[in-house]
Amino acid sequence: MRYMVVVEQGPSSYGAYVPDLPGCVAVGESEQEALQLIQEAIEFHLEGLREGGQGIPVPHSSSTFVEVYA
Repeated sequence: MRYMVVVEQGPSSYGAYVPDLPGCVAVGESEQEALQLIQEAIEFHLEGLREGGQGIPVPHSSSTFVEVYA
């Protein structure tokens, strides 16, 4: 499965989260580290759902860019 991941740059780190998996987040010192950690977090999150007898959410989020002139 492919889940959309949102990466945000903060003052001293990068955060990542998955809209389709509430509570699935990661923080890294670089964007690359945040992406690596969110992949691990997704796998761990899905494993927990399986072990808890819950269904795996089907990815449905998407993203696009809208250009505006400021």
